[in-house]
Amino acid sequence: MAPDGAAELSLPHNHSHGAHGHAHQHGHAHHHPAEFGRAFAIGIALNLGFVAVETVYGFWANSMALLADAGHNLSDVLSLAAAWAGAALARRPPSRRFSYGFRAASILAALANSVILLIAVSFIVYHAVMRLIIPDLVEAGTVAIVATVGIVINGATALMFARGRRSDINIRGAYLHMVADALVSAGVVVAGIGIAFTGWHWIDPVAGLIVAGIILIAGADLLRDSMIMALAGVPPGIDPDEVEQHLLDLPGVERVHDLHIWPMSTTEFALTAHLVIPGGYPGDAFLAACAHGIEHHFRIGHCTFQVEIGEDCVRESPHHL
Repeated sequence: MAPDGAAELSLPHNHSHGAHGHAHQHGHAHHHPAEFGRAFAIGIALNLGFVAVETVYGFWANSMALLADAGHNLSDVLSLAAAWAGAALARRPPSRRFSYGFRAASILAALANSVILLIAVSFIVYHAVMRLIIPDLVEAGTVAIVATVGIVINGATALMFARGRRSDINIRGAYLHMVADALVSAGVVVAGIGIAFTGWHWIDPVAGLIVAGIILIAGADLLRDSMIMALAGVPPGIDPDEVEQHLLDLPGVERVHDLHIWPMSTTEFALTAHLVIPGGYPGDAFLAACAHGIEHHFRIGHCTFQVEIGEDCVRESPHHL
């Protein structure tokens, strides 16, 4: 096993099939996501405590906004737990049955997070519409104070996940949940202050609908990216045409076919490709440099290349993704 960030290369195997010569090269780079276990633990503990506070004061202040926010926060506790479980499973070593380990668990956790986020939006919209239809008196001061505490708690939790949101879609899901909670709490604060000064109770549900729209946009984006990964699609941020052109630009490569790129986890990606090189087997150093270049330019750390030699390969090789 190579240390983190290094390329782990197996010896090539040459097979003769008629006019074809095949060489297989595997370049593997293992990237472990940053350790966010403490952030998950703190986030879950803080949000569980705040859910209890919001529920008590929601009933006391007769505020559907606080109760709806408490329900939203509870859904985020579940999503944080799912993301934490996915990250923990992804660190388990491979076995004979699961040769890649449980890396894909982080993708499933991200997908679950996006679904939970959209369910929470539906919950908020439902209660906001009901409040528009059936207005009710609200203890506006209490609502504003409790929601302000929510901004602090959710904002602080979001900051703990901020540094990992661009490199790991699972961490990004947790981050979006916390940002969404802070936005919801901010909307509740605005609603409470507005009601206190104007007496217009419709401000509460309208603010909830606006915040729900913001959360919906983020949730839909996360759902799209996690669905692509769950279906073994090319990960967001990687252009397969650029990868193919990079391989074609290598010395001696006449054609590239059977190019496949897919995610092994939310942070690790894999690639397989056939390289048609009529001039003959280029050697181990060439394949090692090829794997290193793919990792350096596209963050794809698990590469498998099959070299095909001879003119027949050039004529026969199809091109498809």
